[in-house]
Amino acid sequence: MVPSARLLIVTADDFGLHERVNMAVEHAHRHGVLTTASLMIGAPAAQDAVARARKLPHLRVGLHLVLADGDAVAPRAEIKALLDERGRFGSDMAHDGVRFFFLPHVRKQLAREIRAQFEAFARTGLSLDHVNTHKHFHLHPTVLDLILEIGRDYGLRAMRLPYEVGAPVWLKPWLWIVRRKLTRANIAHNDFVVGIARSGQMDEAAWLAALQNLPHGVVEIYCHPALAGDFPLTASMQFYRHADELQALTSARVAAAIRASSLRLGGFVDVPVAPDHAARTTRSTRT
Repeated sequence: MVPSARLLIVTADDFGLHERVNMAVEHAHRHGVLTTASLMIGAPAAQDAVARARKLPHLRVGLHLVLADGDAVAPRAEIKALLDERGRFGSDMAHDGVRFFFLPHVRKQLAREIRAQFEAFARTGLSLDHVNTHKHFHLHPTVLDLILEIGRDYGLRAMRLPYEVGAPVWLKPWLWIVRRKLTRANIAHNDFVVGIARSGQMDEAAWLAALQNLPHGVVEIYCHPALAGDFPLTASMQFYRHADELQALTSARVAAAIRASSLRLGGFVDVPVAPDHAARTTRSTRT
Protein backbone atom coordinates (compact mmCIF):
# COMPACT_ATOMS: atom_id res chain seq x y z
CA MET A 1 0.00 0.00 0.00
CA VAL A 2 1.34 3.43 -0.96
CA PRO A 3 1.43 5.74 2.08
CA SER A 4 -1.47 8.15 1.66
CA ALA A 5 0.44 11.13 3.06
CA ARG A 6 2.79 11.28 0.05
CA LEU A 7 0.72 9.86 -2.79
CA LEU A 8 0.58 11.65 -6.16
CA ILE A 9 -2.14 10.62 -8.61
CA VAL A 10 -1.62 11.81 -12.19
CA THR A 11 -4.85 11.67 -14.18
CA ALA A 12 -5.84 12.32 -17.78
CA ASP A 13 -9.49 13.31 -18.13
CA ASP A 14 -11.66 12.82 -21.24
CA PHE A 15 -10.22 9.40 -22.15
CA GLY A 16 -12.40 8.24 -25.03
CA LEU A 17 -13.30 11.70 -26.32
CA HIS A 18 -11.16 11.30 -29.45
CA GLU A 19 -8.43 8.98 -30.71
CA ARG A 20 -6.00 11.90 -30.35
CA VAL A 21 -6.73 11.81 -26.62
CA ASN A 22 -6.47 8.03 -26.42
CA MET A 23 -3.11 7.91 -28.19
CA ALA A 24 -1.79 10.61 -25.87
CA VAL A 25 -2.97 8.73 -22.78
CA GLU A 26 -1.27 5.54 -23.92
CA HIS A 27 1.96 7.38 -24.76
CA ALA A 28 2.03 9.33 -21.49
CA HIS A 29 1.47 6.17 -19.49
CA ARG A 30 4.08 4.10 -21.32
CA HIS A 31 6.71 6.83 -21.51
CA GLY A 32 5.80 9.34 -18.81
CA VAL A 33 4.32 9.87 -15.38
CA LEU A 34 0.62 9.29 -16.16
CA THR A 35 -0.91 6.74 -13.79
CA THR A 36 -4.64 7.17 -14.22
CA ALA A 37 -7.28 8.00 -16.83
CA SER A 38 -10.94 8.97 -16.53
CA LEU A 39 -13.06 7.35 -19.24
CA MET A 40 -15.97 9.06 -21.00
CA ILE A 41 -17.86 5.84 -21.60
CA GLY A 42 -20.37 7.36 -24.04
CA ALA A 43 -17.89 9.40 -26.07
CA PRO A 44 -17.14 8.71 -29.76
CA ALA A 45 -13.76 7.02 -29.18
CA ALA A 46 -14.66 5.15 -25.98
CA GLN A 47 -14.26 1.69 -27.49
CA ASP A 48 -10.81 2.58 -28.77
CA ALA A 49 -9.93 3.83 -25.28
CA VAL A 50 -11.12 0.58 -23.70
CA ALA A 51 -9.07 -1.49 -26.16
CA ARG A 52 -5.95 0.51 -25.31
CA ALA A 53 -6.62 0.28 -21.56
CA ARG A 54 -6.85 -3.50 -21.76
CA LYS A 55 -3.26 -3.51 -23.09
CA LEU A 56 -2.09 -1.30 -20.21
CA PRO A 57 -2.55 -3.38 -17.04
CA HIS A 58 -0.95 -0.77 -14.78
CA LEU A 59 -3.09 2.14 -16.02
CA ARG A 60 -5.81 2.86 -13.47
CA VAL A 61 -9.07 3.69 -15.22
CA GLY A 62 -12.07 5.42 -13.70
CA LEU A 63 -15.45 6.62 -14.92
CA HIS A 64 -15.69 10.24 -16.07
CA LEU A 65 -19.47 10.70 -15.78
CA VAL A 66 -20.79 13.09 -18.42
CA LEU A 67 -23.95 15.00 -17.53
CA ALA A 68 -23.17 18.27 -19.30
CA ASP A 69 -21.77 19.22 -22.70
CA GLY A 70 -21.48 15.69 -24.00
CA ASP A 71 -23.13 12.48 -25.16
CA ALA A 72 -25.61 10.37 -23.21
CA VAL A 73 -25.57 6.58 -22.87
CA ALA A 74 -29.19 5.76 -21.98
CA PRO A 75 -31.72 5.60 -24.83
CA ARG A 76 -32.81 9.13 -25.72
CA ALA A 77 -36.49 8.28 -25.32
CA GLU A 78 -35.87 7.49 -21.63
CA ILE A 79 -34.04 10.73 -20.77
CA LYS A 80 -35.67 13.39 -22.96
CA ALA A 81 -35.77 15.91 -20.11
CA LEU A 82 -31.96 15.90 -19.91
CA LEU A 83 -31.15 16.49 -23.57
CA ASP A 84 -31.12 19.47 -25.92
CA GLU A 85 -32.51 19.62 -29.44
CA ARG A 86 -29.43 17.80 -30.75
CA GLY A 87 -29.96 14.92 -28.35
CA ARG A 88 -26.94 15.85 -26.20
CA PHE A 89 -26.44 17.25 -22.72
CA GLY A 90 -26.41 21.05 -22.79
CA SER A 91 -23.82 23.36 -21.26
CA ASP A 92 -26.09 25.47 -19.03
CA MET A 93 -25.17 23.70 -15.81
CA ALA A 94 -26.81 26.28 -13.54
CA HIS A 95 -30.17 25.80 -15.25
CA ASP A 96 -29.85 22.03 -15.28
CA GLY A 97 -28.77 22.01 -11.65
CA VAL A 98 -31.97 23.77 -10.61
CA ARG A 99 -34.01 21.24 -12.58
CA PHE A 100 -32.13 18.30 -11.02
CA PHE A 101 -32.93 19.61 -7.55
CA PHE A 102 -36.57 20.65 -7.93
CA LEU A 103 -38.14 18.39 -10.58
CA PRO A 104 -38.72 14.74 -9.59
CA HIS A 105 -39.16 13.50 -13.16
CA VAL A 106 -35.85 15.07 -14.15
CA ARG A 107 -34.10 13.45 -11.16
CA LYS A 108 -35.55 10.09 -12.17
CA GLN A 109 -34.12 10.43 -15.66
CA LEU A 110 -30.81 11.66 -14.24
CA ALA A 111 -30.59 8.53 -12.11
CA ARG A 112 -31.33 6.40 -15.18
CA GLU A 113 -28.46 8.01 -17.11
CA ILE A 114 -25.99 7.72 -14.24
CA ARG A 115 -26.82 4.04 -13.89
CA ALA A 116 -26.47 3.55 -17.64
CA GLN A 117 -22.94 4.99 -17.57
CA PHE A 118 -21.94 2.83 -14.60
CA GLU A 119 -23.38 -0.20 -16.36
CA ALA A 120 -21.56 0.58 -19.61
CA PHE A 121 -18.28 0.90 -17.73
CA ALA A 122 -18.91 -2.40 -15.95
CA ARG A 123 -19.39 -4.13 -19.31
CA THR A 124 -15.84 -3.18 -20.33
CA GLY A 125 -14.45 -5.52 -17.69
CA LEU A 126 -12.04 -2.81 -16.51
CA SER A 127 -11.52 -2.38 -12.79
CA LEU A 128 -13.19 0.82 -11.54
CA ASP A 129 -10.41 2.87 -9.97
CA HIS A 130 -12.47 5.99 -9.28
CA VAL A 131 -15.37 8.17 -10.40
CA ASN A 132 -15.43 11.85 -11.23
CA THR A 133 -17.63 14.05 -13.40
CA HIS A 134 -17.17 16.18 -16.48
CA LYS A 135 -16.85 19.80 -15.36
CA HIS A 136 -17.00 18.67 -11.70
CA PHE A 137 -20.79 18.35 -11.77
CA HIS A 138 -20.70 16.17 -8.64
CA LEU A 139 -20.36 19.41 -6.68
CA HIS A 140 -24.13 19.47 -7.15
CA PRO A 141 -25.66 17.66 -4.15
CA THR A 142 -28.30 15.82 -6.19
CA VAL A 143 -25.72 14.51 -8.63
CA LEU A 144 -23.38 13.43 -5.83
CA ASP A 145 -26.14 11.69 -3.88
CA LEU A 146 -27.19 9.71 -6.95
CA ILE A 147 -23.61 8.71 -7.72
CA LEU A 148 -23.08 7.47 -4.18
CA GLU A 149 -26.36 5.56 -4.17
CA ILE A 150 -26.00 3.98 -7.61
CA GLY A 151 -22.26 3.51 -7.41
CA ARG A 152 -22.60 1.00 -4.55
CA ASP A 153 -23.98 -1.48 -7.07
CA TYR A 154 -20.86 -1.17 -9.24
CA GLY A 155 -18.01 -1.23 -6.75
CA LEU A 156 -17.54 2.51 -6.26
CA ARG A 157 -14.79 3.05 -3.69
CA ALA A 158 -13.08 6.34 -4.64
CA MET A 159 -13.95 9.74 -6.07
CA ARG A 160 -12.20 12.99 -6.92
CA LEU A 161 -12.54 15.83 -4.44
CA PRO A 162 -12.14 18.93 -6.65
CA TYR A 163 -10.52 21.03 -3.91
CA GLU A 164 -7.67 23.17 -5.21
CA VAL A 165 -5.60 25.43 -2.99
CA GLY A 166 -6.83 28.95 -3.65
CA ALA A 167 -10.36 27.85 -4.52
CA PRO A 168 -12.87 30.73 -4.41
CA VAL A 169 -14.35 31.39 -0.99
CA TRP A 170 -17.90 30.92 -2.28
CA LEU A 171 -17.02 27.39 -3.47
CA LYS A 172 -15.59 26.13 -0.18
CA PRO A 173 -18.95 25.33 1.50
CA TRP A 174 -19.84 23.10 -1.48
CA LEU A 175 -16.46 21.40 -1.26
CA TRP A 176 -16.93 20.83 2.45
CA ILE A 177 -20.29 19.17 1.74
CA VAL A 178 -18.72 16.89 -0.87
CA ARG A 179 -15.91 15.94 1.49
CA ARG A 180 -18.31 15.18 4.33
CA LYS A 181 -20.55 13.03 2.13
CA LEU A 182 -17.63 11.06 0.73
CA THR A 183 -16.27 10.43 4.22
CA ARG A 184 -19.65 9.34 5.58
CA ALA A 185 -20.10 7.00 2.61
CA ASN A 186 -16.63 5.48 3.24
CA ILE A 187 -15.46 6.65 -0.19
CA ALA A 188 -11.72 7.25 -0.55
CA HIS A 189 -10.68 10.56 -2.08
CA ASN A 190 -7.74 12.84 -2.66
CA ASP A 191 -7.07 15.73 -0.28
CA PHE A 192 -6.23 18.27 -2.95
CA VAL A 193 -6.31 18.61 -6.72
CA VAL A 194 -4.14 20.61 -9.10
CA GLY A 195 -5.37 21.50 -12.59
CA ILE A 196 -8.61 23.42 -12.18
CA ALA A 197 -7.20 26.95 -12.30
CA ARG A 198 -4.98 26.02 -15.27
CA SER A 199 -7.34 23.66 -17.05
CA GLY A 200 -5.92 22.90 -20.46
CA GLN A 201 -2.71 24.78 -19.62
CA MET A 202 -0.78 22.25 -17.51
CA ASP A 203 2.48 22.59 -19.41
CA GLU A 204 5.96 21.74 -18.12
CA ALA A 205 6.38 25.09 -16.34
CA ALA A 206 3.03 24.69 -14.57
CA TRP A 207 3.98 21.17 -13.51
CA LEU A 208 7.36 22.17 -12.11
CA ALA A 209 5.80 25.06 -10.19
CA ALA A 210 3.08 22.80 -8.81
CA LEU A 211 5.56 20.14 -7.71
CA GLN A 212 7.53 22.74 -5.76
CA ASN A 213 4.42 23.82 -3.85
CA LEU A 214 2.31 20.71 -3.38
CA PRO A 215 0.30 20.62 -0.14
CA HIS A 216 0.79 17.72 2.22
CA GLY A 217 -1.55 14.82 1.67
CA VAL A 218 -2.98 12.87 -1.25
CA VAL A 219 -2.72 15.11 -4.31
CA GLU A 220 -4.19 14.52 -7.75
CA ILE A 221 -2.81 16.47 -10.70
CA TYR A 222 -5.14 16.15 -13.65
CA CYS A 223 -4.82 17.32 -17.23
CA HIS A 224 -6.17 16.91 -20.77
CA PRO A 225 -3.40 15.54 -23.01
CA ALA A 226 -3.97 14.91 -26.71
CA LEU A 227 -1.97 14.77 -29.89
CA ALA A 228 -1.92 17.98 -31.90
CA GLY A 229 -4.66 18.36 -34.52
CA ASP A 230 -6.15 20.78 -36.98
CA PHE A 231 -9.27 21.52 -34.94
CA PRO A 232 -10.31 21.83 -31.28
CA LEU A 233 -11.62 18.65 -29.71
CA THR A 234 -14.68 20.57 -28.51
CA ALA A 235 -15.83 24.19 -28.68
CA SER A 236 -14.99 24.69 -25.00
CA MET A 237 -11.44 23.40 -25.58
CA GLN A 238 -10.40 25.79 -28.34
CA PHE A 239 -7.73 27.36 -26.13
CA TYR A 240 -6.52 24.12 -24.53
CA ARG A 241 -2.86 23.32 -25.14
CA HIS A 242 -3.26 19.56 -25.31
CA ALA A 243 0.11 18.86 -26.95
CA ASP A 244 1.94 20.95 -24.33
CA GLU A 245 0.19 18.96 -21.61
CA LEU A 246 1.30 15.72 -23.25
CA GLN A 247 4.86 17.01 -23.45
CA ALA A 248 4.77 17.82 -19.73
CA LEU A 249 3.64 14.30 -18.86
CA THR A 250 6.64 12.86 -20.70
CA SER A 251 9.10 15.58 -19.65
CA ALA A 252 12.40 14.36 -18.17
CA ARG A 253 12.41 17.44 -15.92
CA VAL A 254 8.98 16.62 -14.51
CA ALA A 255 9.93 12.98 -13.93
CA ALA A 256 13.13 14.06 -12.21
CA ALA A 257 11.27 16.50 -9.97
CA ILE A 258 8.93 13.73 -8.87
CA ARG A 259 11.82 11.36 -8.18
CA ALA A 260 13.63 14.05 -6.17
CA SER A 261 10.60 14.54 -3.94
CA SER A 262 9.11 12.14 -1.41
CA LEU A 263 6.09 11.64 -3.69
CA ARG A 264 5.10 8.23 -4.96
CA LEU A 265 2.93 7.73 -8.01
CA GLY A 266 -0.27 5.71 -7.82
CA GLY A 267 -3.99 5.61 -8.45
CA PHE A 268 -7.09 6.07 -6.34
CA VAL A 269 -6.92 2.36 -5.53
CA ASP A 270 -3.90 3.25 -3.40
CA VAL A 271 -5.84 5.72 -1.24
CA PRO A 272 -6.98 3.99 1.97
CA VAL A 273 -10.03 5.12 3.87
CA ALA A 274 -8.60 5.61 7.37
CA PRO A 275 -10.44 6.73 10.52
CA ASP A 276 -8.28 9.85 10.79
CA HIS A 277 -8.65 10.78 7.11
CA ALA A 278 -11.78 12.88 7.61
CA ALA A 279 -10.40 14.76 10.59
CA ARG A 280 -7.06 15.44 8.89
CA THR A 281 -8.56 16.72 5.65
CA THR A 282 -11.29 18.75 7.35
CA ARG A 283 -8.64 20.61 9.35
CA SER A 284 -6.63 21.28 6.21
CA THR A 285 -9.53 22.99 4.41
CA ARG A 286 -10.26 25.26 7.36
CA THR A 287 -6.74 26.63 7.75
